[in-house]
Amino acid sequence: MNDPRHPTDTAPHTVLVTGGNGFIGSNLLVQWVTRRPDLTFVNVDCLTYAGLPESLAPVADAPNLRQERVDIRDAAAVQTLIETHRPKIVLHLAAESHVDRSILGPRQFLETNVGGTFNLLDACRNLWAGDTDCRFHHVSTDEVFGSLGPSGQFSETTPYDPRSPYSASKAASDHFVRAYHETFGLPVSITNCSNNYGPRQNPEKLIPLMIQNALAGKPLPVYGDGGNVRDWLFVTDHADAIWEVAYRGAAGQTYCVGGETERTNLELLNSLLQCVAEGTGKSLATLQSQIQFVKDRPGHDRRYAIDCSKIKADLGWQPSHQLEDGLRETVDWYLANPAWIEAARARGHDEWVKRQYVEAGRA
Repeated sequence: MNDPRHPTDTAPHTVLVTGGNGFIGSNLLVQWVTRRPDLTFVNVDCLTYAGLPESLAPVADAPNLRQERVDIRDAAAVQTLIETHRPKIVLHLAAESHVDRSILGPRQFLETNVGGTFNLLDACRNLWAGDTDCRFHHVSTDEVFGSLGPSGQFSETTPYDPRSPYSASKAASDHFVRAYHETFGLPVSITNCSNNYGPRQNPEKLIPLMIQNALAGKPLPVYGDGGNVRDWLFVTDHADAIWEVAYRGAAGQTYCVGGETERTNLELLNSLLQCVAEGTGKSLATLQSQIQFVKDRPGHDRRYAIDCSKIKADLGWQPSHQLEDGLRETVDWYLANPAWIEAARARGHDEWVKRQYVEAGRA
């Protein structure tokens, strides 16, 4: 008999991944579709600006990968999706995730992050009907915890204190996931991760945006005084953590996942520019002269830091990338993949960035 605390991964079954054309989802699928040819993977993505078909190019022809273009806000479509593929594992990564976008247009975050999660939970409840050898794994963020002072770390027991429409929508979806476990017995797990970085990240995010601007000789905008602190997690380390929790973590549990690498935004940028200089031969001093401090964004949390002790003790996971090594790998990937960047820009990135800076008074 299978251990009721978590699903088995020894028998062939279907793993449904939402948001698989996005940043974290595509890296997860590129890793695990290849590692587990015995499993069937179903990628579910509605291909918004953040979902690029090109991100799955390394596994696009894999015989164990299926593709479904479904908007998780559509309850009927989600129900049909779940009934058709009958997954044992659902890895829910689909979300609107850009804080600045949530400030300019919060409704999309409510509808996708809260309503979409609800639709998936309800469809899984209908399918599984008390089967504990399944798992709904929800990928969340450390931003639900609010802001830290100069010391301390977020843990699984930290009270929620979201400060932006994005983090509020993720907090609400976390609560729905827990409620479905407590009320209906749905086998769920949650991970709250720190800031991810690495290949295939949308060009409007901090690190890829800075790489592009640095290469183009454009300004490198830094919010406020550059002293906001984040813990940086390499995306493939995060993908491994998601897999470990989904398959080996106890049902109903939350695990915090971080890179154990705190840096101020300015420190991060200087380390990134060092990697750009090494990878291109550009002058580091010239790159640093492109840094411009701009008006801080509303509700900008000062510091995040993650305590990973639970996932390390319970599941043996730990980050494998040092920040400087991960940044070099990231810069090298962007330098080697200009076609991917152009494909991302063609989906409306440049137009949105320009509007963002104009409307926020940063240009």
